[in-house]
Amino acid sequence: MSPPAVRLTGVVRRFVTADAATVAVDGLSLQVQAGQVYGLLGANGAGKTTTLRLIATLLRPDRGSIHVGPVDALSDPLDARARLAYVPAEAGLPAELRPIEAVALFAGVQGVAEPVSRARSLLTTLGAASFADRRCGSLSTGQKRRVVLARALVHAPPLLLLDEPTDGLDVSGRNDVLELVRQLARGGTAVLFSSHILGEVDAVCDRVGVMRHGRLVAEGTVPERCTLAGEADLGASFLKLVADER
Repeated sequence: MSPPAVRLTGVVRRFVTADAATVAVDGLSLQVQAGQVYGLLGANGAGKTTTLRLIATLLRPDRGSIHVGPVDALSDPLDARARLAYVPAEAGLPAELRPIEAVALFAGVQGVAEPVSRARSLLTTLGAASFADRRCGSLSTGQKRRVVLARALVHAPPLLLLDEPTDGLDVSGRNDVLELVRQLARGGTAVLFSSHILGEVDAVCDRVGVMRHGRLVAEGTVPERCTLAGEADLGASFLKLVADER
């Protein structure tokens, strides 16, 4: 049996300042299978973004293990990075480059054959063809978001990490991104999806996990989470689970 696309076991991450030490992720264990869309939920400060950054090897845990497919991300972060793409909530683009240049450049770095052709095809799929040759600095927030997604997906990674992926997009753009997530999952990509828009999570996620104070306090399918919380919908279930953080 193939290993999960990503597996975290007992992961702890602290941030220490002159005044205090904060445990952002506290003994977190979870896994996402190939072809699965996993929604990571939690109030602000619950540890969701830190978790994604740990998986993306941008941070090292103080304790625990992280595997991306068969790769130990702590001992071989470069191999782990080649197997994933991370789209943070605040993702920038070089202002002077054009989208086609930015995406093709990243494709070349990743060793993609015919990088310009691949970049053009992906920008078209994401509804960015009409502005693919304009400078990134002139694009709207929603347009930049589409380009950032294209850049992340250009090497067809088996694991996609999305932090608020529809931020700044209009209704049409949100629908396009959600449909893309569904298509990727159908093709076998594992998606770890963090969003504050619970309707999006309900629409695309096979499984959800709720974080509170850096810990995973609930996990299951959306119907399971609602049933166990005694609520009719995901929003009410979520609010009950994170009530002590409000």
